[in-house]
Amino acid sequence: MSIPDVTGFFDLPTNTISYIVTDPETKRCAVIDSLLDFDQASGRTKTKSADKLVEYIQQNDLICEWIIDTHVHADHLTAAPYIREQLGGRTAIGDKISIVQRVFGEVFNEGQSFHTDGSQFDHLFKPGESYRVGNIEARALPTPGHTPACMTHLIGDAMFVGDTLFMPDYGTARCDFPGGDAGTLYDSIQMLFDYPDDTRMFLCHDYKAPGRNAFVWETTIGEQKRSNIHVKDGTSREAFIKMRSERDATLAMPKLILPSVQINMRAGEMPPPEDNGIRYMKIPINAL
Repeated sequence: MSIPDVTGFFDLPTNTISYIVTDPETKRCAVIDSLLDFDQASGRTKTKSADKLVEYIQQNDLICEWIIDTHVHADHLTAAPYIREQLGGRTAIGDKISIVQRVFGEVFNEGQSFHTDGSQFDHLFKPGESYRVGNIEARALPTPGHTPACMTHLIGDAMFVGDTLFMPDYGTARCDFPGGDAGTLYDSIQMLFDYPDDTRMFLCHDYKAPGRNAFVWETTIGEQKRSNIHVKDGTSREAFIKMRSERDATLAMPKLILPSVQINMRAGEMPPPEDNGIRYMKIPINAL
């Protein structure tokens, strides 16, 4: 199996890891789960984090083919359109984005001008679709549960799971967002566990579990099966649903969920400007 080079970029304010995945033979690459810096208090965006990705790609003479989001993130804004502007490449997400757009289009009362067919993205991955990063074979694997549009991307021997799983000592994603479902997440994880134990797994977040000194975002299928505190081998579907439902009931909403979902469902584009030339985000009251 082909082995891509994987470079992770960790953002402490959001505990997010963005990736550049490269075919060393052709020097073509994919960007996965990019991040646009956002200060909620001022409403200002910056491109410091995204510029690190751009600089790495330019300094290493790479060609950006794909700018992929594993799902509609609820904890950070995607920098996909900015990276496309700087480097080229196609923005992409799973084709179930339309479900998320319909649900949150109603939450934000977007009206008929907001399209709920995923057309804001350059490409929508179909379940099981094969594609390439350079000469390396890749596949888009639907892994709903955290959201209905979550996709895991298997690029060579490297698996990018988004929020589906965290490090084994931290567990699994929450399932209480609109369209989420704990039983569906369990089924998605069991599908991933059918892959070889030595498959490398890269995570979108790490929150440094109690007792661990360093942030870590790479593990393997085998390590997850042996020791994930929520869903290791032998964990029943019923026990997982009970645990996940009880745990999710205690969790606060992510602090950036309202701006993040509002922008990410638009493929990272900001809402259209109003008649004064300023763009605005909405805050629905008592809706979530």
